[in-house]
Amino acid sequence: MKISCKEASCICDKSQYKEATLWDIIKLRLHLLYCKVCRGYSKKNGKLTSLCDRAGLTMLSEDEKKQMKKELEEKR
Repeated sequence: MKISCKEASCICDKSQYKEATLWDIIKLRLHLLYCKVCRGYSKKNGKLTSLCDRAGLTMLSEDEKKQMKKELEEKR
């Protein structure tokens, strides 16, 4: 049942994007009970996500990514 800090950080990231399963969230919360470092990471990650949401930041679409890659290659 015990998970590593590396796995905890991965689950933390997933949970912030609503990709973590219920079981993953339970394992993360148990880990956060005894790991001060991961609690800090989780708290900072939550703040960062909140700031990005408030700023209205979004991800590029696949088409936008392809266009950007094409433009970068043309400049070389």
